[in-house]
Amino acid sequence: MSKPDRERGLLLVYTGDGKGKTTAALGLAVRAAGRGLRVLVIQFIKSPERTYGEKLLFDRLGIEICQTGAGFTWTKTPAEHRAALQNGWRLTKEKVLSGQYDLIVLDELNNALAIERFPIADLLPLAEVLDVLRNRPRGLHLVITGRQARPEIVELADLVTEMKAVKHYYDEGVPAVKGIEY
Repeated sequence: MSKPDRERGLLLVYTGDGKGKTTAALGLAVRAAGRGLRVLVIQFIKSPERTYGEKLLFDRLGIEICQTGAGFTWTKTPAEHRAALQNGWRLTKEKVLSGQYDLIVLDELNNALAIERFPIADLLPLAEVLDVLRNRPRGLHLVITGRQARPEIVELADLVTEMKAVKHYYDEGVPAVKGIEY
């Protein structure tokens, strides 16, 4: 990769049905912060009403993390989720275009774009998302996580990693584990 290419900023996508998408993105955020990069994590589905291990640690490390979601789509009303998505997308556009960051993780943006239980196209229009991704400040790296990455995002990305589920303890009835899932 030539020096100008290195400085343009990369678009990385972690998708698929397997575990590890957010974990990979958060590990990358820690690496970037360790190198002195200005890092922001925006979580589209996770709610600030719950406590997550990554939030606890990132607050201690000084890595900015914003949880803008209302939780899983079945835990709140469509109106609550729509309001959270609208606020999350507004914040994302503001932060991405601000020029204040070197790396921004858009955690579970793919999941948000794939919601079918209620309309989201008016709040999170794919064309606008693609426009923001294309027109981000030079040098800004973006990481997008979540299942069902849209083909348009995959095409735009510099790297796409698909996590594949081979075996999972959920299948044996083991619920979410503190420190592993949250």
